[in-house]
Amino acid sequence: MKMDKLAAFYAIFAFALMVAPALNAQQPQKSQIPTAPVPVQIISSNKVFISNAGVDGTTLAAVTKAGDPDQPYDEFYAAMKTWGRYELAAAPVDADLVFEIRFTAPMTDCGKAPSYAPQLSLAILDAKTHFRLWTFTAAVQGAIREATWKKNFSQGISDLVDDLRKLTTQAVMAAEPTN
Repeated sequence: MKMDKLAAFYAIFAFALMVAPALNAQQPQKSQIPTAPVPVQIISSNKVFISNAGVDGTTLAAVTKAGDPDQPYDEFYAAMKTWGRYELAAAPVDADLVFEIRFTAPMTDCGKAPSYAPQLSLAILDAKTHFRLWTFTAAVQGAIREATWKKNFSQGISDLVDDLRKLTTQAVMAAEPTN
């Protein structure tokens, strides 16, 4: 009886050893997944129009306590001007791309009491076709103190610009031929 259990154990163990590599092989490794291209408009465009998509209604009260409803637009515009990668157009018709900045605070329910998750989103649209080419989202950590809120908000803007910078830098490097 003990021999049968031992034989069954070894058989199951041997089967597991044979199946494990096959299961692992079916999962694509990160390096095996090809990198999708960044839309060429994002890489090659020089002129952008920054659009103020505003603040949603539930978020408006939070923003007006610590700032102004145009704060996302104003801070993003200033950050893009400082970066200098794109020329800022005065009208969408003069631009290759439209960068649409928006601030929201969607309600989340993580099994506890519902709470809000403030976030900034940046949509990149082709100015000619109006197709959305890319979207970034950056969390804005909540705060009680006004000074802390402003710092956290500015960090969210900085995160969006950094994400855009990384995307354009990586895409340009990937597009350049290697010698």
